[in-house]
Amino acid sequence: MKRWSLGTRLVVGIVGLLTVLAIAIAVVTVAASRGQQVTRLDSLLAAAAGRSSDAVDAGFTGPAPIIQILPGQGAGAVGMVITADTVYAGYIGTDGDLRSLDADQLVALDEVPEGGDPVTVDLGDLGDYRVVSTELSDGRIVVNGLSLAEADAATASLIQTIAAVSLAAIALALALGALVVRVALRPLTGVVETASRVSELPLETGAVSMPERVPVDAPDTEVGQVGTALNRLLGKVETSLAVRHESEQKLRRFVADASHELRTPLASIRGYAELGQRPARLPADTARSLERIESESVRMSTLVEEMLLLARLDAGRDLRAEPVALGALLVETVSDAHVAGPDHHWDLELPPDDIEVRGDPDRLRQALGNLLANARVHTPPGTTVTVALAPTEGGAAITVTDDGPGIDADLQHTLFERFTRGDDSRSRVAGSTGLGLAIVAAIVGAHDGTVTVESVPGRTVFRIELPRDDGSPDDPELPHS
Repeated sequence: MKRWSLGTRLVVGIVGLLTVLAIAIAVVTVAASRGQQVTRLDSLLAAAAGRSSDAVDAGFTGPAPIIQILPGQGAGAVGMVITADTVYAGYIGTDGDLRSLDADQLVALDEVPEGGDPVTVDLGDLGDYRVVSTELSDGRIVVNGLSLAEADAATASLIQTIAAVSLAAIALALALGALVVRVALRPLTGVVETASRVSELPLETGAVSMPERVPVDAPDTEVGQVGTALNRLLGKVETSLAVRHESEQKLRRFVADASHELRTPLASIRGYAELGQRPARLPADTARSLERIESESVRMSTLVEEMLLLARLDAGRDLRAEPVALGALLVETVSDAHVAGPDHHWDLELPPDDIEVRGDPDRLRQALGNLLANARVHTPPGTTVTVALAPTEGGAAITVTDDGPGIDADLQHTLFERFTRGDDSRSRVAGSTGLGLAIVAAIVGAHDGTVTVESVPGRTVFRIELPRDDGSPDDPELPHS
Protein backbone atom coordinates (compact mmCIF):
# COMPACT_ATOMS: atom_id res chain seq x y z
CA MET A 1 0.00 0.00 0.00
CA LYS A 2 3.01 2.33 0.33
CA ARG A 3 3.04 2.66 -3.47
CA TRP A 4 -0.65 3.55 -3.64
CA SER A 5 -1.76 7.14 -3.92
CA LEU A 6 -3.27 8.88 -0.90
CA GLY A 7 -6.68 8.94 -2.56
CA THR A 8 -6.58 5.20 -3.26
CA ARG A 9 -5.55 4.42 0.30
CA LEU A 10 -8.34 6.58 1.72
CA VAL A 11 -10.97 4.97 -0.50
CA VAL A 12 -9.71 1.46 0.26
CA GLY A 13 -9.61 2.28 3.97
CA ILE A 14 -13.16 3.62 3.99
CA VAL A 15 -14.51 0.70 1.97
CA GLY A 16 -12.59 -1.79 4.11
CA LEU A 17 -14.03 -0.28 7.29
CA LEU A 18 -17.55 -0.38 5.85
CA THR A 19 -17.01 -4.00 4.81
CA VAL A 20 -15.95 -4.98 8.34
CA LEU A 21 -18.92 -3.15 9.81
CA ALA A 22 -21.29 -4.78 7.30
CA ILE A 23 -19.95 -8.24 8.17
CA ALA A 24 -20.29 -7.55 11.90
CA ILE A 25 -23.85 -6.27 11.49
CA ALA A 26 -24.73 -9.25 9.29
CA VAL A 27 -23.37 -11.74 11.82
CA VAL A 28 -25.25 -10.12 14.72
CA THR A 29 -28.46 -9.83 12.68
CA VAL A 30 -28.38 -13.42 11.47
CA ALA A 31 -27.53 -14.72 14.95
CA ALA A 32 -30.37 -12.72 16.54
CA SER A 33 -32.85 -13.81 13.88
CA ARG A 34 -31.79 -17.43 14.19
CA GLY A 35 -32.12 -17.26 17.96
CA GLN A 36 -35.62 -15.82 17.70
CA GLN A 37 -36.69 -18.52 15.26
CA VAL A 38 -35.27 -21.30 17.44
CA THR A 39 -36.92 -19.79 20.54
CA ARG A 40 -40.25 -19.66 18.71
CA LEU A 41 -39.81 -23.26 17.58
CA ASP A 42 -38.96 -24.33 21.13
CA SER A 43 -42.20 -22.74 22.35
CA LEU A 44 -44.17 -24.69 19.78
CA LEU A 45 -42.23 -27.81 20.72
CA ALA A 46 -43.06 -27.37 24.43
CA ALA A 47 -46.77 -27.07 23.62
CA ALA A 48 -46.59 -30.14 21.35
CA ALA A 49 -44.78 -32.12 24.05
CA GLY A 50 -47.50 -31.27 26.56
CA ARG A 51 -50.26 -32.43 24.24
CA SER A 52 -48.35 -35.62 23.40
CA SER A 53 -47.88 -36.44 27.08
CA ASP A 54 -51.58 -35.94 27.71
CA ALA A 55 -52.45 -38.19 24.77
CA VAL A 56 -50.17 -40.97 26.04
CA ASP A 57 -51.68 -40.73 29.55
CA ALA A 58 -55.15 -40.93 28.02
CA GLY A 59 -54.56 -44.42 26.68
CA PHE A 60 -51.83 -44.84 24.13
CA THR A 61 -51.68 -48.53 23.06
CA GLY A 62 -49.35 -48.37 19.97
CA PRO A 63 -48.06 -49.03 17.48
CA ALA A 64 -50.74 -48.07 14.95
CA PRO A 65 -52.14 -45.24 17.03
CA ILE A 66 -48.62 -43.61 17.34
CA ILE A 67 -50.03 -40.71 15.36
CA GLN A 68 -52.36 -40.14 18.26
CA ILE A 69 -49.55 -38.63 20.30
CA LEU A 70 -49.01 -35.89 17.67
CA PRO A 71 -52.37 -34.10 17.85
CA GLY A 72 -52.60 -30.89 15.86
CA GLN A 73 -49.06 -31.17 14.44
CA GLY A 74 -48.18 -30.79 10.82
CA ALA A 75 -45.95 -32.58 8.34
CA GLY A 76 -42.49 -33.42 9.59
CA ALA A 77 -43.38 -33.71 13.30
CA VAL A 78 -41.56 -36.60 15.01
CA GLY A 79 -42.86 -38.62 17.95
CA MET A 80 -41.56 -41.57 19.96
CA VAL A 81 -42.85 -43.46 23.00
CA ILE A 82 -40.49 -45.65 25.01
CA THR A 83 -42.04 -48.21 27.35
CA ALA A 84 -40.39 -50.83 29.51
CA ASP A 85 -40.08 -53.34 26.67
CA THR A 86 -41.09 -51.57 23.44
CA VAL A 87 -40.30 -48.44 21.44
CA TYR A 88 -42.98 -46.86 19.25
CA ALA A 89 -41.84 -44.10 16.86
CA GLY A 90 -42.69 -42.35 13.59
CA TYR A 91 -43.12 -38.99 11.88
CA ILE A 92 -45.87 -37.35 9.89
CA GLY A 93 -45.13 -37.30 6.17
CA THR A 94 -46.05 -34.57 3.73
CA ASP A 95 -49.22 -36.48 2.91
CA GLY A 96 -50.29 -36.57 6.57
CA ASP A 97 -49.62 -40.30 7.00
CA LEU A 98 -47.35 -41.83 9.63
CA ARG A 99 -43.85 -42.76 8.43
CA SER A 100 -41.37 -45.02 10.16
CA LEU A 101 -37.87 -44.03 11.31
CA ASP A 102 -34.71 -45.95 10.58
CA ALA A 103 -32.39 -47.38 13.23
CA ASP A 104 -29.97 -44.42 13.26
CA GLN A 105 -32.80 -41.95 13.73
CA LEU A 106 -34.21 -44.04 16.59
CA VAL A 107 -30.82 -44.12 18.29
CA ALA A 108 -30.46 -40.33 17.90
CA LEU A 109 -33.88 -39.79 19.51
CA ASP A 110 -33.23 -42.30 22.26
CA GLU A 111 -30.06 -40.42 23.29
CA VAL A 112 -31.95 -37.22 24.05
CA PRO A 113 -31.82 -36.68 27.84
CA GLU A 114 -35.17 -36.84 29.66
CA GLY A 115 -36.65 -33.80 31.26
CA GLY A 116 -34.12 -31.40 29.83
CA ASP A 117 -34.28 -28.42 27.53
CA PRO A 118 -34.79 -28.92 23.80
CA VAL A 119 -31.69 -29.94 21.89
CA THR A 120 -30.81 -30.01 18.19
CA VAL A 121 -30.54 -33.50 16.70
CA ASP A 122 -29.49 -34.54 13.22
CA LEU A 123 -31.99 -37.08 11.88
CA GLY A 124 -30.16 -37.85 8.65
CA ASP A 125 -32.41 -37.48 5.61
CA LEU A 126 -35.00 -35.60 7.65
CA GLY A 127 -32.51 -32.89 8.57
CA ASP A 128 -31.99 -31.08 11.85
CA TYR A 129 -34.71 -31.20 14.53
CA ARG A 130 -35.34 -29.55 17.84
CA VAL A 131 -36.17 -32.43 20.17
CA VAL A 132 -37.36 -32.66 23.77
CA SER A 133 -37.79 -35.82 25.89
CA THR A 134 -40.45 -36.04 28.66
CA GLU A 135 -40.67 -38.81 31.30
CA LEU A 136 -44.18 -39.68 32.49
CA SER A 137 -45.16 -40.73 36.02
CA ASP A 138 -45.36 -44.41 35.05
CA GLY A 139 -41.82 -44.43 33.61
CA ARG A 140 -42.73 -44.15 29.97
CA ILE A 141 -40.81 -41.61 27.91
CA VAL A 142 -42.35 -39.42 25.24
CA VAL A 143 -40.04 -37.77 22.69
CA ASN A 144 -41.24 -34.95 20.43
CA GLY A 145 -39.41 -33.19 17.65
CA LEU A 146 -40.08 -30.33 15.23
CA SER A 147 -38.09 -29.70 12.04
CA LEU A 148 -35.64 -26.79 11.73
CA ALA A 149 -36.08 -26.72 7.94
CA GLU A 150 -38.27 -23.63 7.99
CA ALA A 151 -35.88 -21.80 10.31
CA ASP A 152 -32.91 -22.84 8.14
CA ALA A 153 -34.66 -21.59 4.99
CA ALA A 154 -35.49 -18.26 6.65
CA THR A 155 -31.88 -17.89 7.85
CA ALA A 156 -30.47 -18.65 4.39
CA SER A 157 -32.86 -16.14 2.81
CA LEU A 158 -31.83 -13.52 5.37
CA ILE A 159 -28.13 -14.17 4.67
CA GLN A 160 -28.68 -13.80 0.92
CA THR A 161 -30.62 -10.57 1.41
CA ILE A 162 -28.00 -9.09 3.73
CA ALA A 163 -25.16 -10.13 1.38
CA ALA A 164 -26.86 -8.55 -1.64
CA VAL A 165 -27.66 -5.32 0.22
CA SER A 166 -24.14 -5.18 1.71
CA LEU A 167 -22.45 -5.69 -1.66
CA ALA A 168 -24.62 -2.99 -3.22
CA ALA A 169 -23.86 -0.65 -0.31
CA ILE A 170 -20.10 -1.35 -0.58
CA ALA A 171 -20.14 -0.71 -4.34
CA LEU A 172 -22.03 2.54 -3.79
CA ALA A 173 -19.61 3.51 -1.00
CA LEU A 174 -16.67 2.78 -3.31
CA ALA A 175 -18.03 5.04 -6.05
CA LEU A 176 -19.16 7.83 -3.72
CA GLY A 177 -15.99 7.51 -1.62
CA ALA A 178 -13.78 7.90 -4.67
CA LEU A 179 -15.76 10.99 -5.70
CA VAL A 180 -15.68 12.52 -2.21
CA VAL A 181 -11.96 11.83 -1.75
CA ARG A 182 -11.17 13.26 -5.19
CA VAL A 183 -13.07 16.43 -4.36
CA ALA A 184 -11.50 16.64 -0.90
CA LEU A 185 -7.98 16.21 -2.27
CA ARG A 186 -8.48 18.58 -5.20
CA PRO A 187 -6.60 21.39 -3.37
CA LEU A 188 -3.57 19.08 -3.20
CA THR A 189 -3.59 19.02 -6.99
CA GLY A 190 -3.14 22.78 -6.89
CA VAL A 191 -0.18 22.34 -4.55
CA VAL A 192 1.41 19.81 -6.91
CA GLU A 193 0.81 21.98 -9.98
CA THR A 194 2.29 25.03 -8.26
CA ALA A 195 5.35 23.07 -7.12
CA SER A 196 5.79 21.69 -10.65
CA ARG A 197 5.65 25.16 -12.20
CA VAL A 198 8.17 26.45 -9.66
CA SER A 199 10.50 23.54 -10.42
CA GLU A 200 10.48 24.55 -14.09
CA LEU A 201 11.60 28.13 -13.40
CA PRO A 202 15.18 28.82 -14.57
CA LEU A 203 16.45 29.60 -11.07
CA GLU A 204 19.97 28.49 -11.96
CA THR A 205 20.26 31.22 -14.60
CA GLY A 206 19.32 34.13 -12.42
CA ALA A 207 15.52 34.16 -12.25
CA VAL A 208 14.54 35.69 -8.92
CA SER A 209 10.81 36.26 -9.32
CA MET A 210 8.45 33.44 -8.35
CA PRO A 211 4.88 34.69 -8.81
CA GLU A 212 3.47 31.19 -8.38
CA ARG A 213 1.47 30.66 -5.20
CA VAL A 214 -0.91 27.97 -3.99
CA PRO A 215 -4.57 29.12 -3.84
CA VAL A 216 -5.73 28.57 -0.25
CA ASP A 217 -9.50 28.63 0.21
CA ALA A 218 -9.67 27.01 3.66
CA PRO A 219 -6.51 27.78 5.65
CA ASP A 220 -7.70 25.88 8.73
CA THR A 221 -7.83 22.51 6.94
CA GLU A 222 -4.83 20.19 6.61
CA VAL A 223 -4.59 20.87 2.89
CA GLY A 224 -4.88 24.60 3.53
CA GLN A 225 -2.06 24.41 6.08
CA VAL A 226 0.14 22.63 3.53
CA GLY A 227 -0.62 25.29 0.92
CA THR A 228 0.06 28.11 3.40
CA ALA A 229 3.37 26.55 4.44
CA LEU A 230 4.42 26.14 0.81
CA ASN A 231 3.52 29.77 0.07
CA ARG A 232 5.66 30.90 3.01
CA LEU A 233 8.52 28.75 1.71
CA LEU A 234 8.18 30.20 -1.81
CA GLY A 235 8.18 33.71 -0.41
CA LYS A 236 11.33 32.98 1.61
CA VAL A 237 13.06 31.46 -1.41
CA GLU A 238 12.07 34.41 -3.60
CA THR A 239 13.49 36.86 -1.06
CA SER A 240 16.70 34.86 -0.74
CA LEU A 241 17.09 34.66 -4.51
CA ALA A 242 16.59 38.39 -4.83
CA VAL A 243 19.29 39.04 -2.22
CA ARG A 244 21.63 36.58 -3.92
CA HIS A 245 20.96 38.08 -7.34
CA GLU A 246 21.66 41.59 -6.08
CA SER A 247 24.90 40.37 -4.50
CA GLU A 248 25.94 38.69 -7.75
CA GLN A 249 25.12 41.83 -9.73
CA LYS A 250 27.29 43.91 -7.40
CA LEU A 251 30.13 41.41 -7.74
CA ARG A 252 29.82 41.38 -11.54
CA ARG A 253 29.80 45.16 -11.68
CA PHE A 254 32.87 45.23 -9.45
CA VAL A 255 34.72 42.70 -11.63
CA ALA A 256 33.77 44.57 -14.80
CA ASP A 257 34.74 47.94 -13.34
CA ALA A 258 37.96 46.62 -11.83
CA SER A 259 38.93 44.87 -15.06
CA HIS A 260 38.20 47.98 -17.06
CA GLU A 261 40.21 50.16 -14.69
CA LEU A 262 43.15 47.74 -14.69
CA ARG A 263 43.52 47.80 -18.46
CA THR A 264 45.04 51.30 -18.52
CA PRO A 265 47.76 50.83 -15.84
CA LEU A 266 48.67 47.44 -17.27
CA ALA A 267 49.03 48.92 -20.73
CA SER A 268 51.25 51.64 -19.25
CA ILE A 269 53.41 49.14 -17.40
CA ARG A 270 53.81 47.07 -20.55
CA GLY A 271 54.63 50.14 -22.63
CA TYR A 272 57.24 51.44 -20.19
CA ALA A 273 58.80 47.94 -19.98
CA GLU A 274 59.11 47.82 -23.76
CA LEU A 275 60.46 51.39 -23.79
CA GLY A 276 63.04 50.54 -21.16
CA GLN A 277 64.47 47.76 -23.32
CA ARG A 278 65.15 50.01 -26.33
CA PRO A 279 68.74 51.08 -25.43
CA ALA A 280 71.24 48.75 -27.04
CA ARG A 281 73.05 47.97 -23.85
CA LEU A 282 71.47 47.40 -20.45
CA PRO A 283 72.81 45.58 -17.46
CA ALA A 284 71.79 41.92 -17.60
CA ASP A 285 69.80 42.09 -14.36
CA THR A 286 67.94 45.18 -15.54
CA ALA A 287 67.13 43.61 -18.91
CA ARG A 288 65.93 40.42 -17.25
CA SER A 289 63.76 42.42 -14.85
CA LEU A 290 62.21 44.40 -17.66
CA GLU A 291 61.50 41.18 -19.59
CA ARG A 292 59.75 39.73 -16.54
CA ILE A 293 57.76 42.92 -16.05
CA GLU A 294 56.65 42.82 -19.68
CA SER A 295 55.82 39.09 -19.50
CA GLU A 296 53.75 39.43 -16.33
CA SER A 297 52.01 42.54 -17.64
CA VAL A 298 51.02 40.60 -20.76
CA ARG A 299 49.75 37.72 -18.58
CA MET A 300 47.78 40.08 -16.35
CA SER A 301 46.39 41.89 -19.38
CA THR A 302 45.13 38.58 -20.75
CA LEU A 303 43.53 37.74 -17.41
CA VAL A 304 41.88 41.16 -17.19
CA GLU A 305 40.55 40.90 -20.76
CA GLU A 306 39.09 37.45 -20.05
CA MET A 307 37.48 38.58 -16.81
CA LEU A 308 36.05 41.62 -18.54
CA LEU A 309 34.64 39.42 -21.33
CA LEU A 310 32.98 37.09 -18.83
CA ALA A 311 31.50 40.06 -16.98
CA ARG A 312 30.07 41.37 -20.25
CA LEU A 313 28.68 37.98 -21.17
CA ASP A 314 27.10 37.66 -17.72
CA ALA A 315 25.43 41.00 -18.30
CA GLY A 316 24.19 39.93 -21.75
CA ARG A 317 26.30 42.46 -23.65
CA ASP A 318 29.04 42.31 -26.26
CA LEU A 319 27.29 39.87 -28.64
CA ARG A 320 25.97 40.38 -32.14
CA ALA A 321 23.43 38.25 -33.97
CA GLU A 322 23.97 37.49 -37.65
CA PRO A 323 24.20 34.41 -39.90
CA VAL A 324 27.49 32.57 -39.37
CA ALA A 325 28.82 29.94 -41.80
CA LEU A 326 30.39 27.42 -39.45
CA GLY A 327 32.40 25.59 -42.12
CA ALA A 328 34.28 28.72 -43.16
CA LEU A 329 34.72 29.65 -39.50
CA LEU A 330 36.29 26.27 -38.74
CA VAL A 331 38.66 26.51 -41.69
CA GLU A 332 40.00 29.83 -40.39
CA THR A 333 40.22 28.64 -36.78
CA VAL A 334 42.03 25.38 -37.61
CA SER A 335 44.43 27.26 -39.88
CA ASP A 336 45.32 29.59 -37.01
CA ALA A 337 45.75 26.61 -34.67
CA HIS A 338 48.07 24.90 -37.20
CA VAL A 339 50.30 27.98 -37.24
CA ALA A 340 50.31 28.22 -33.44
CA GLY A 341 50.95 24.48 -32.94
CA PRO A 342 52.96 23.05 -35.86
CA ASP A 343 54.08 20.11 -33.72
CA HIS A 344 50.48 18.79 -33.58
CA HIS A 345 48.51 17.07 -36.35
CA TRP A 346 45.37 19.01 -37.25
CA ASP A 347 42.52 17.36 -39.17
CA LEU A 348 39.29 19.01 -40.33
CA GLU A 349 36.12 17.15 -41.29
CA LEU A 350 33.34 19.17 -42.94
CA PRO A 351 29.97 18.14 -44.41
CA PRO A 352 29.28 18.60 -48.14
CA ASP A 353 27.06 21.61 -47.44
CA ASP A 354 28.02 24.36 -45.05
CA ILE A 355 25.80 24.98 -42.02
CA GLU A 356 24.68 28.39 -40.87
CA VAL A 357 23.75 29.36 -37.35
CA ARG A 358 22.74 32.70 -35.92
CA GLY A 359 25.29 34.27 -33.63
CA ASP A 360 28.35 36.44 -33.12
CA PRO A 361 31.13 35.25 -35.49
CA ASP A 362 33.93 36.84 -33.45
CA ARG A 363 32.82 35.23 -30.18
CA LEU A 364 32.20 31.85 -31.82
CA ARG A 365 35.69 32.05 -33.34
CA GLN A 366 37.07 32.85 -29.88
CA ALA A 367 35.24 29.87 -28.32
CA LEU A 368 36.57 27.48 -30.98
CA GLY A 369 40.03 29.02 -30.67
CA ASN A 370 39.98 28.43 -26.93
CA LEU A 371 39.08 24.75 -27.44
CA LEU A 372 41.89 24.28 -29.97
CA ALA A 373 44.34 26.14 -27.74
CA ASN A 374 43.28 23.91 -24.86
CA ALA A 375 43.99 20.82 -26.98
CA ARG A 376 47.35 22.23 -28.09
CA VAL A 377 48.56 23.29 -24.65
CA HIS A 378 47.47 20.25 -22.67
CA THR A 379 48.60 17.48 -25.04
CA PRO A 380 52.14 16.45 -26.01
CA PRO A 381 53.69 17.11 -29.47
CA GLY A 382 52.53 14.68 -32.12
CA THR A 383 48.96 14.55 -30.80
CA THR A 384 46.28 14.41 -33.49
CA VAL A 385 43.45 16.90 -33.05
CA THR A 386 40.37 16.38 -35.22
CA VAL A 387 37.80 19.13 -35.67
CA ALA A 388 34.50 17.98 -37.18
CA LEU A 389 31.25 19.71 -38.16
CA ALA A 390 28.00 17.78 -38.58
CA PRO A 391 24.33 18.71 -38.90
CA THR A 392 21.89 17.76 -36.11
CA GLU A 393 18.13 17.70 -35.93
CA GLY A 394 18.00 21.17 -34.41
CA GLY A 395 21.17 22.76 -35.70
CA ALA A 396 24.86 21.88 -35.84
CA ALA A 397 27.41 20.00 -33.75
CA ILE A 398 31.13 20.84 -33.60
CA THR A 399 33.50 18.29 -32.04
CA VAL A 400 37.12 18.71 -31.11
CA THR A 401 38.75 15.31 -30.56
CA ASP A 402 42.32 14.58 -29.53
CA ASP A 403 44.19 11.36 -28.73
CA GLY A 404 46.10 12.87 -25.84
CA PRO A 405 46.39 11.57 -22.28
CA GLY A 406 42.82 12.51 -21.34
CA ILE A 407 41.27 14.46 -18.47
CA ASP A 408 40.97 13.21 -14.92
CA ALA A 409 37.43 11.96 -14.29
CA ASP A 410 37.26 13.92 -11.02
CA LEU A 411 37.93 17.14 -12.95
CA GLN A 412 35.46 16.69 -15.80
CA HIS A 413 32.33 17.83 -13.95
CA THR A 414 33.99 21.18 -13.01
CA LEU A 415 35.94 21.70 -16.22
CA PHE A 416 33.77 24.57 -17.46
CA GLU A 417 33.77 26.41 -14.15
CA ARG A 418 35.89 29.52 -13.72
CA PHE A 419 39.49 29.19 -12.57
CA THR A 420 39.48 25.43 -13.10
CA ARG A 421 42.86 24.26 -14.37
CA GLY A 422 43.61 20.99 -16.06
CA ASP A 423 47.40 21.12 -15.97
CA ASP A 424 47.67 18.46 -13.29
CA SER A 425 45.48 16.04 -15.19
CA ARG A 426 46.55 16.36 -18.82
CA SER A 427 50.13 16.53 -19.60
CA ARG A 428 52.37 19.27 -19.10
CA VAL A 429 53.87 22.55 -18.39
CA ALA A 430 51.99 25.56 -19.53
CA GLY A 431 50.07 27.50 -16.95
CA SER A 432 46.71 29.12 -17.68
CA THR A 433 44.24 31.55 -16.18
CA GLY A 434 41.62 28.83 -15.79
CA LEU A 435 39.09 30.94 -17.70
CA GLY A 436 39.42 29.59 -21.25
CA LEU A 437 36.82 26.85 -21.01
CA ALA A 438 34.60 29.03 -18.83
CA ILE A 439 34.59 31.56 -21.67
CA VAL A 440 33.71 28.76 -24.12
CA ALA A 441 30.73 27.74 -21.95
CA ALA A 442 29.60 31.36 -21.53
CA ILE A 443 29.76 32.11 -25.26
CA VAL A 444 27.99 28.87 -26.24
CA GLY A 445 25.36 29.40 -23.55
CA ALA A 446 24.74 32.93 -24.79
CA HIS A 447 23.99 31.39 -28.20
CA ASP A 448 21.44 29.01 -26.60
CA GLY A 449 23.82 26.11 -27.20
CA THR A 450 25.49 23.47 -25.05
CA VAL A 451 29.06 22.30 -24.60
CA THR A 452 30.05 18.95 -23.11
CA VAL A 453 33.17 16.87 -22.64
CA GLU A 454 33.85 13.14 -22.63
CA SER A 455 37.33 11.92 -21.86
CA VAL A 456 39.17 8.66 -21.30
CA PRO A 457 42.89 8.00 -21.60
CA GLY A 458 43.72 8.29 -25.30
CA ARG A 459 40.54 10.11 -26.37
CA THR A 460 39.03 13.43 -25.34
CA VAL A 461 35.99 14.90 -27.12
CA PHE A 462 34.60 18.41 -26.63
CA ARG A 463 31.19 18.79 -28.29
CA ILE A 464 29.41 22.07 -29.02
CA GLU A 465 25.80 22.05 -30.20
CA LEU A 466 24.29 25.24 -31.64
CA PRO A 467 20.74 25.92 -32.89
CA ARG A 468 20.35 26.43 -36.63
CA ASP A 469 19.79 29.91 -38.09
CA ASP A 470 16.00 30.46 -38.24
CA GLY A 471 16.26 33.11 -40.95
CA SER A 472 15.00 35.99 -38.77
CA PRO A 473 16.34 39.48 -39.44
CA ASP A 474 19.58 40.58 -37.90
CA ASP A 475 19.36 41.79 -34.32
CA PRO A 476 21.84 44.14 -32.71
CA GLU A 477 22.33 41.77 -29.78
CA LEU A 478 21.63 38.18 -28.88
CA PRO A 479 19.19 37.63 -26.01
CA HIS A 480 20.97 36.45 -22.91
CA SER A 481 19.38 33.93 -20.57
